[in-house]
Formats: sequence, structure tokens, C-alpha cells
Amino acid sequence: MTTTADVPVGGQYSLLETEDEKELAATLRGLLTKRAEWQQVLARTEEESSTDLELWKQIAGELGLAGLAVPEELGGAGASWREVAVVMTELGRATAPVPYFGSAVLATAALLHAGDKKLISEIASGEKTATLAVPFSAGPGKPFTPTVTVSEGRLTGSIPVVADALAADVLVVPAADGLYAVASADATVAPAVSLDMTRQLADITLDGAQGTSLGGDAVGAVHHALLIGAAMLSSEMYGVAQNALDTAVAYMKQRYQFGRLIGSYQGLKHRMADVSVSVSQLQAAAKYAAATAGENDPDLPVATAVAKAHASVTAPKAAEECLQMHGGQGMTWENPSHVMLKRAKADSIGMGRADAHRTWLGELIELSA
Repeated sequence: MTTTADVPVGGQYSLLETEDEKELAATLRGLLTKRAEWQQVLARTEEESSTDLELWKQIAGELGLAGLAVPEELGGAGASWREVAVVMTELGRATAPVPYFGSAVLATAALLHAGDKKLISEIASGEKTATLAVPFSAGPGKPFTPTVTVSEGRLTGSIPVVADALAADVLVVPAADGLYAVASADATVAPAVSLDMTRQLADITLDGAQGTSLGGDAVGAVHHALLIGAAMLSSEMYGVAQNALDTAVAYMKQRYQFGRLIGSYQGLKHRMADVSVSVSQLQAAAKYAAATAGENDPDLPVATAVAKAHASVTAPKAAEECLQMHGGQGMTWENPSHVMLKRAKADSIGMGRADAHRTWLGELIELSA
């Protein structure tokens, strides 16, 4: 008889897509193919706000994907972070300019941990869009200390480079005595320079802003949200990397040089084979991290550190190779490689860089330097 002790760590999870996950991915990909082709995404980056709010309404409201990880009794779909990872993969594949990460991942994870019921229902329904007011570069492997002070319900402080803050109706702000909900209109939300123009960043300043206490353990909620965020961002980076690989291979199958398809050159085939292997490894690592997140498995921190460290190297590499395979055409702005490369580079910093996750992984498994 097989006992729990006989099952290797992670062996209880199937990393193959379920029928529901395939249907979810196909539905969202169909929408994104129509509404977020890379030319549309690129054109939107020239506008003052690159966020596609109409597309966001369709994803959050009509498809009901904003509340995938929220229990049904709180107005959500009652799915799990594993299904959220499927959404993140498709959004990464399209480099879609929507605030899903800030609202459906970071803010939702923090509110679930804090035990909030009202605001999370409004987020799950798509009625409101929120984000967690923490720097995009913050990772789960380092201690978090709130920088915002509270006096008689009014919040004062600043938080730099917050993802999806420009599109948020509500800011979920961590303070020493818990989380607070602050209307974006009561804060100064200023655009910050972002490498990835498809996901804008913003600096938040609170100058005595009125806040509504959501309670909870702010430090614990932020750590949980960053942990889930890093796991979900790994799935998004897998989507970016897979699209870069597919785009490069497709081009190599139709571009001739010196009378031969460039895909027939041995040196180029080897380079893309290396990318393919790395992307396959990333897919497995990201899916395992999502599976552990979905089950709140104790192995989640280790799985997340492995996935994010691998993703932060693989996704930029895949996008760089995609650009290189396009030759001179790849050097022009009118090429999809640039959009993918900037999303991959920005994501490699978001929720902790590769070296930070490797260091954290060493601590988690008690591996001395």
C-alpha cells in the first residue's frame, strides 16, 4: 500500500491541464486574439494610459475572471489560484494591458488573508478594481515593514512604483495596525517611468487620506500576497516565453536567406532548442507553484522561489532570442519582440529578482552559502 511518506514531494499534483483549464484558456485566448493583438497593444503604449479598460471590463465582468480565487460565498467563482495561473499565462502570452495582476492577484490575495468580505466581493464582481500598495519590485523572501502611518483614520506616507495603481478605484494600503482601503481619488497617484509600457507603474502619496480599516495582519497579508504574486507572475512569464518561442520558430520557417530557410541552419536550430528546453522547464515549475498555491501547500514558498528564479532568466532570454532571430527587422519598434522583451524584463524584477529568490530558496531548504 502506498503511504503519504512514499509519495515524492509534489507527486500528488498532476501538472497536465484539466478540461476546465483548457476551456478557460481557449475562451480567454479567443477574446485576446480579437481584442489584444500585439499591434493593438503596441499602439496603445503611445497613449497617455496604456491600460485597456474596455478589455478589462470584459475579462473581469463578462467572463467573471476577476474573482476566480474568491470563494463563492464571497461573490467569487470558487476556483483556485491554479485557475488564476491559467489566466495569467494567457495574459502574458498576449502581453495584455489590463490590471488583472494588481486587482485579481495582489489585492485579492491580501484581502483573503485579512478576512475582508465586502471589498473583496466588489473586486470579484468587477464592480471595483484595486491594487495592493506595495512596490512592484518587493519580493516574498524579505521582511516587509509598512511605510504608511495612521492617525485618527487618516493615512500619511508614500509607496513608490506600484503596479496597476493608475487603473485602480481602491488602494489596499498596509499600515502597522492592519490593511486600509483608500479611494484612489483621495490619494496622489502619479505615473512612474516603467520599462514595460503595457503595465504602467505609479508612485502613491497619501497626505492625510481617509482610510477604511480592513483589519487583519498587514505584514502577514503582504507576505502572502507577494508569495502568491510571485507564483502567478511566473505563470505570466511562462506565457510570454512560450509566445516568444512560437513567434521566433514561425518566422524561421518562412524567412529565406542565401536561398535557404533560416530555420534550416544548424546553429540557429540549436539556439532555439535550448530555449525550448528552458521554456518547458519553466512551464513545469510555474504549474507546480500554481498547484501548491491552489492547495495552500506548505511547499508553496519553495515552489515559488524555484519558479520565479527560473522565470526571471528564461522569459527575457526567450524574448531576446526572438528579437535576434528576426534580424534587422527585430531591431525595429514595429516588431512584437519588443513588447514581449519589455514585459519579460519588467517581470524579471517584479516580485523579486532571480538572485533574491535563489538566496531565499537557500534559506528555505537550509542550504548554507
